[in-house]
Amino acid sequence: MRITNNIILHNTSININGNKGNVDTLNNQMTSQKKIQRPSDDPVTAIRALRLRSTLSEIDQYYEKNIPDAESWLDVTETAISSMQDVIKTIRTQCEYGAQDSLTTDNRKTILTQLESLRKQIYSEGNSDYAGRTVFTGYRTNCKLTFMEDESNTEYNIQQKFSYEDIGEHRYYDGQVELKTAEEMSQKVTTSDTKQYTYDRIRLAYGDIGSLKDKDGNEIAAGNAGTLSYHYTDNTGAAKTGDLNVTVYETEDDWKKAVKAGNMPEDGAAFIKSTGELVLGNKASETLKQSKASIELNYDKKGFNSGEVRPEYYFNCTDITDAKNKITYEKYDAKGNEIYQDIDYIIAVNQTLTVNTNASDVFNADIGREMINAVKAAIDANDKVDKIKDMMNQAAYSGVSAQENLQTWLEAAQKEADYANDNLQKLYDSYIGNFDEYLSDVNLAITTVGSKGDRLELTETRMSNQQLTVKTLKSNNEDRELSDIIIDYTAAYTAYQASLQAAGMLNQTTLLNYI
Repeated sequence: MRITNNIILHNTSININGNKGNVDTLNNQMTSQKKIQRPSDDPVTAIRALRLRSTLSEIDQYYEKNIPDAESWLDVTETAISSMQDVIKTIRTQCEYGAQDSLTTDNRKTILTQLESLRKQIYSEGNSDYAGRTVFTGYRTNCKLTFMEDESNTEYNIQQKFSYEDIGEHRYYDGQVELKTAEEMSQKVTTSDTKQYTYDRIRLAYGDIGSLKDKDGNEIAAGNAGTLSYHYTDNTGAAKTGDLNVTVYETEDDWKKAVKAGNMPEDGAAFIKSTGELVLGNKASETLKQSKASIELNYDKKGFNSGEVRPEYYFNCTDITDAKNKITYEKYDAKGNEIYQDIDYIIAVNQTLTVNTNASDVFNADIGREMINAVKAAIDANDKVDKIKDMMNQAAYSGVSAQENLQTWLEAAQKEADYANDNLQKLYDSYIGNFDEYLSDVNLAITTVGSKGDRLELTETRMSNQQLTVKTLKSNNEDRELSDIIIDYTAAYTAYQASLQAAGMLNQTTLLNYI
């Protein structure tokens, strides 16, 4: 093959450009410390780089955003539940103190003040939020657990389910002393004889009920009777339904007058709207217990006080405040199973963590209301005794007749106070067990939150290690050590300079040199 000068010049030019290209490539690598500048430089490296970057971006999302957010949510939840735990322990201590039979009126007033304050504190903790999101309210993180102010016009229809285990014994009193003017009490002996009656009852989460609905959904007016349905399973496993006759009363006094000194119908029940109680006759209670029945009370309530829990977090209910725009909330499905509103965080690939705790899992809708009412009743009863004693020490009533009449009032008032004190002491004893159950639920919630935190911590450690591993793989795939680049650059630049010198020497030799 004949090699001409043009061929030599052409090949030299190609080699010079090749060497110059190598210098340019290494120069770019030196300034960026990256192996390639564009995918066409090395398609395999480019594809691997895209995959590693995508993986690293996903890991960064979990490790730097999702996991810290979940940790903060759990921290707020644990702090709130721990505060509830402390409050419940304090209330339990008050119950132990109140169970003593040597308390004075001032002691009871102090306990009452503390109980009311502590009860409010429990539900205040239920309004705890993280970054403006309430942590105990399921999906409705923009809403509070309790009513933040008195809402007299707010009205709900509530379906509250009970089982036979919710039936509890309660003491009722009739014939309480009603103090008259001092002059009347010193002249007339018209006192009442306080009597105690014990019935089983079911107590709603709220008092001051607007109306109770019968099994067909129709309102049972005060003073009228209706029928409720209860459900149970017979010996063959078949689902059965029974009827419970109930009479509705506005107040407890109306009921006491109607049943005439405790003659409660054995097979029936009485619903007291003011206290939110379904009082059961002895046979009716026994039937529900023996059949292990469940019963759902459908009622309307209008008006809620500040600090009361909102019913949608505990029961199936409908906000009927605006008749044209009713809002329905479902807490349980058609089979009675609780519908959990879990807020899940994706903390790793195919790994989620439920960070929220529902309020109904931590505490019930009505803690301590009955005990507070009993303390108030005991205080009122003992105040009556003190007032009569004070009258007996006044000179205006020092006569024998006046003293005898006042003594009769004093004996009646003292009997009422003795009943009230005995009831309060028994309630304190029973509520110690109730608050032990509350503590058990709270302790379980704390344990659950703690286990979630441990799981999150393990995942965080794994994500940290995985992030480091992927970063290393990404760097090995894309980056070059500067020292290696400098060595290669020096060699390439030397080759480039050599090619230029060779070309220069070639151009100096022409055909004239051989003539």
